[in-house]
This record gives sequence, structure tokens and C-alpha cells, in this order.
Amino acid sequence: MISLLQEAAHTAAEHTESVASSVAHGETETATGLPQLDMTSFGNQIFWLVVALVVLYWIVAKVALPRIGAVLSDRQGAITGDLMAAEEFKLKAREAEAAYDKALADARAEAGKIVAANRAEIQKELDAAIAHADAEIAARVAGSEQRIREIRDSADNDACEVARDVTAELVRAFGGTVDQAAVDQAVDNRMRGALQ
Repeated sequence: MISLLQEAAHTAAEHTESVASSVAHGETETATGLPQLDMTSFGNQIFWLVVALVVLYWIVAKVALPRIGAVLSDRQGAITGDLMAAEEFKLKAREAEAAYDKALADARAEAGKIVAANRAEIQKELDAAIAHADAEIAARVAGSEQRIREIRDSADNDACEVARDVTAELVRAFGGTVDQAAVDQAVDNRMRGALQ
């Protein structure tokens, strides 16, 4: 590599000396313009352009495009796999939602049955308690009515007895003789009329 650099430096030095000697001798070089537009080198330029394009095409076709195609194919495979997995998850989610809805409906139905059974049991207990209370109230009413009848009968008897005693005492106080049968008859008639 060092020898190539030395050779290039030597060639550059020779070229500089030849240009300097030409200028010193009065020779002038005519400028032809841009070298790409020089008509004498068009064939050479077209050849190398075709060679460069063929090499570039070969590199792109054999190296770059297969790699790009492989990357695109891998991406398409990954996208397709992800879409299929997403569809499976979507199906599983729908199945899980359907199972959840069914379980919820079953739970609601079971809760409704339990509520209905509890309501029926409570109603049965309530009806039994009401019947027991009605029976107890009826028994108490019957007992109270019996006591009231007994009290009324006792009061009637006591009133009759008092009326008989008072009537007998009044007859004696007015100086009459007491006929107990007549007093009883008069008090009984009077009490019957008062009760009716």
C-alpha cells in the first residue's frame, strides 16, 4: 500500500513538472470543457454506464430484493398469525360472554325461585300466625262474652234481689204486710218490662 502511495506521489510530481515546463515554454493548453460532454469518450462512458447498471441490477435482484421479500413475507406471516390469534381470542371472548350471560340468567332464575320459596314460606307462616291469632282472639271474645253474660246475669239477679228487698221494706215502712210471692211477681214483671 505504501508503494502505491509512493508511485501516485511520483506520478503527480511528474505531471506537475510537465505542466510547469509547458507554461514556462509558452505552450497553452486549450480547455475542452466538462469531460462528460467530450464526444470522443461517449462510447467508453456508455459502456461503463451499462456495466455499472448491470452490476447494480444484479446486486439489487440477487441480494437486496430477496432480503426485502423475506422481511415482507415474515411480516405478512406475523400479521396473519396475529389476526388469526385475535379471531380466536374474539371467539373465546364471545363464548366467555355467552357463558357469563347464561350463568347470570341461571343465577337470577335461582334467586327468583329462592325468593318465591321464601315468600311462600313466609306467607304460610304469616297465615298460620294470623289463624292462631284469630283463634286466640275468638277464644278470648267467647270467654269475654261468657263473663259479660255471667256478670249481666249476676247483675240482673242482684238487681232483682235488691228490688225485692227494697219493695218489701217499703211495704213494711208504709205499714203493710209483706206478701213475698206478690212482691216477687211484681218485681219480676217490672224487670222483664225494663229488659225488653
